[in-house]
Amino acid sequence: MTRRHVPWLLLALLVLIQICYPLTAGGTRARLTVATVVLGYLLAVGHALLTRGPRTAAALVAVATGGGFAIEALGVATGFPFGSYDYSGELGPKLAGVPLIIPLAWTWMAWPAWLAAVRLTTRPGRGPDAASAGAATPGWAGHVGRVALATVGLAGWDLFLDPQMVAEGYWVWRDATPALPGLPGIPVSNYLGWLLFAVLLMSALRPLAGPAVAVTGSRDDPMFTLYLWTYFSSVLAHAVFLRLPASALWGAAGMAVVAVPLAVTLLRARRRPADRPTPARTGVDTPA
Repeated sequence: MTRRHVPWLLLALLVLIQICYPLTAGGTRARLTVATVVLGYLLAVGHALLTRGPRTAAALVAVATGGGFAIEALGVATGFPFGSYDYSGELGPKLAGVPLIIPLAWTWMAWPAWLAAVRLTTRPGRGPDAASAGAATPGWAGHVGRVALATVGLAGWDLFLDPQMVAEGYWVWRDATPALPGLPGIPVSNYLGWLLFAVLLMSALRPLAGPAVAVTGSRDDPMFTLYLWTYFSSVLAHAVFLRLPASALWGAAGMAVVAVPLAVTLLRARRRPADRPTPARTGVDTPA
């Protein structure tokens, strides 16, 4: 097995666990939730390490995992920026009132959301992956647009996540008003808090991770697949299996901002094989 196969293997295991999730209940479902987050974390960080090297992986862990824990600890202690809430004990051990898997979840979806935004805001060049970094990297205005798209790509996921986790009793809000129509139990401040932290996370990732994260190629197909799988499977699961039709609609609309253009872009690229970057040589990919 080559390093290119590792992300695909982890993704296959993740998909299998998520398929099993709606077929279970109680403690088994909680354990599958923890397993899903841990596996998703290993997938995201492992992909960053294998495709772009230690600097990128370290930056992702610092801003998404470290930052995720910090913002969650602040939220539990003060109610800012998400609102006042408490975690149950079903998600494993806590530190400062925050289950340790929570910052892992931020990391799990932050990486594919960033790569999707990069894919949508660059014109893929010819030649080895990341070799055309200079031609593909946008200017300052383009970077702002990329950060905004990545922010929406990550925060839109919470329109699925919070309703599902609140329905399972994994966390509870002390004051859930005002709430989005059809999504009681979760204040609007939660989604605004997601947007705030997501924009900070995405703004910090590129400077810390370096130019290797400014381009994408065929090596990133597992992350694009993860993002699209998360979108389409969440719509189906919420609408049919979890009986959460309102979050199915809200999540479908929120994540569609990134997921639908990404799906269209990838389909078009498959129809024009000459436009797809040539696979990189074995080893850690670095920009030219």
